[in-house]
Amino acid sequence: MPKMKSNRGAAKRFHATATGKVRRYKAYARHILTTKTTKQKRGLRAHSLVDQANIKSVSKLLPYLGS
Repeated sequence: MPKMKSNRGAAKRFHATATGKVRRYKAYARHILTTKTTKQKRGLRAHSLVDQANIKSVSKLLPYLGS
């Protein structure tokens, strides 16, 4: 049985934490930042975890992520 391929776009966006949860970056932080408040932009800097409803989808894209 050959190795399964990871989706390379997803591999660059999602990472596993030490406890096996999936970490992601927040959206809306790329452009049109002049209309966003400093507080909003500061909140977008922090990483977030993938919601439980989306874990199955991410696991299909990344079979060797560990979750």
